Amino acid sequence: MLVQITGWRQYVKEGEQYLNCAQNAAQKRPDVFTPTILYNLTTMAIEKFLMGFLMYNGTLADNHTMADILASVERITGKLNHLTDDFHHLDSFQEICDLDAYRRREPNREEILNIIACGVKVREFTMQSIPALTCDFSGRLTESD
Repeated sequence: MLVQITGWRQYVKEGEQYLNCAQNAAQKRPDVFTPTILYNLTTMAIEKFLMGFLMYNGTLADNHTMADILASVERITGKLNHLTDDFHHLDSFQEICDLDAYRRREPNREEILNIIACGVKVREFTMQSIPALTCDFSGRLTESD
């Protein structure tokens, strides 16, 4: 029997909020929201979506790099080839867990479009993978009855 971890709905909701903020900011306020801010908003959305998925399935990620989170998801789903390259690309912008290998690189505007597109793919994956979720016509996640 699947034992869900309490709070998964909140994680998915916050993922939706972060992704909507990143999408709107990239479109309407690119002068204010730098590529680094958009990267961080989108990766927060991705992490929230996937942590919600993992919690729904009664588990958590081993670590919090994008590749580690994806590996944790893939233990449930099997290989998600359509996300693998995107997640390795996301991790290429920063290594902040190992102080000896610490590095950061700011994405450019073109890369941000791909990063946000990855966020949309993750939202779609989450919606399709959690039966309790549906998507309204605006693309926003809602809970079904």
